[in-house]
Amino acid sequence: MKKQNGFTLIELVVVIIILGILAVTAAPKFINLQSDARASTIQGMKGSIQGANSLVYSKAALLGIEGAATGSVDVLGDTNNTVDPATGTADDVPVVYGYMAATKAALEAGMDVKFNTGTSPSSAVPSGEDAADWVINASGNSATIWQRGAPADVTTTGSEASCKIVYTQSASAGALPTITLTDNGC
Repeated sequence: MKKQNGFTLIELVVVIIILGILAVTAAPKFINLQSDARASTIQGMKGSIQGANSLVYSKAALLGIEGAATGSVDVLGDTNNTVDPATGTADDVPVVYGYMAATKAALEAGMDVKFNTGTSPSSAVPSGEDAADWVINASGNSATIWQRGAPADVTTTGSEASCKIVYTQSASAGALPTITLTDNGC
């Protein structure tokens, strides 16, 4: 009679235990990918704001309005404030001291991005608007921007966890706008 070779029950159990240990140590690295993706996306939005502001300021300087408290810059180079039929936004960018104003209209026109108005990343889409990837709350001289669906801001004693950008427009001639990114709650 010929002896059959194969795995014993003990060998199979050992292999399953080893695979379980590997899965437990590797799983947290793969589970956290969504958080890393949100943080990278919001950092990309900050870069977009900075890049758009550089271009808008350059155009404002060419027009000689970089020292004015208010004005507008035509980003398409036409002589009228053309409304883009696809987005419904005008192409002139409202500026404050040459930089984009902290308004929904200015940021949409300056960066060619679509925002929904809201007070948190989970705000409902306003009636009559299509769902956008970004939510903005513009108030006074600043605008808070969230990625739609990101975790809500959480404030605990002494710390805040959030996934947002706060854009504060320029306060005076020669002063840069501030862009504060918080990505510890993405």
